[in-house]
Amino acid sequence: MTSSDSSTGLDGLSGLDPATDRALRATALRLTHDYTTTFEADEVADVLADSYRLLARTARVTAFLPTLAERLTRERLEALAATRGLIAKRVPEVLFVCVHNAGRSQMAAALTRHYAGTALHIRTGGSDPGTQIHPEVVAAMKDVGLSLDEEFPKPLTDDILAAADVVITMGCGDTCPYMPGKRYEDWAINDPADADADQVAAIRDDIDHRVRDLLASLLPDLTLPAPRTD
Repeated sequence: MTSSDSSTGLDGLSGLDPATDRALRATALRLTHDYTTTFEADEVADVLADSYRLLARTARVTAFLPTLAERLTRERLEALAATRGLIAKRVPEVLFVCVHNAGRSQMAAALTRHYAGTALHIRTGGSDPGTQIHPEVVAAMKDVGLSLDEEFPKPLTDDILAAADVVITMGCGDTCPYMPGKRYEDWAINDPADADADQVAAIRDDIDHRVRDLLASLLPDLTLPAPRTD
């Protein structure tokens, strides 16, 4: 897990080209405005810089990093605000964690969001995030009408973990997070990396079954569609 380095801020990011530097500083101003009632500008900049730094470690293409860093920062600020009691937590928060956040956790999150809607708040993270979501996973989810086109592998951070009520781990072993006071489940699910289309579909359907069981315990009044049979 990682946490924000509050001593550096945007000035601590080295090697940025002028366009990226301008984009990040504009993002910091925008985030500061959006969270003006909950966070000081320095803390917003610190979390943004840390988010950019974490994503840059594995990025193949850096052109979209400021945008992805903003999205990750918003998730982290929302999590921090909930943990500190600065905003009301209206629904339970479920966190799905796998090694690369590029397959299992993304499928689980998409299926849970699809079934639960706004009744749960869903986040994901990776103990060692990958560079992209596996194309076979994206294709398998499209086969059931769910898109992962807007998702990306994210690092698991302390603030995201602290906000979770339920933590589902998948295959990350000793690197899986633990924080007292949370409900934990470990799902023994095969890694879809390097699997063929049929194998990924089987993994997806395994996750679907487990998600249904999870929702039955968290939202017992929720009506779910019948499982796929093809």
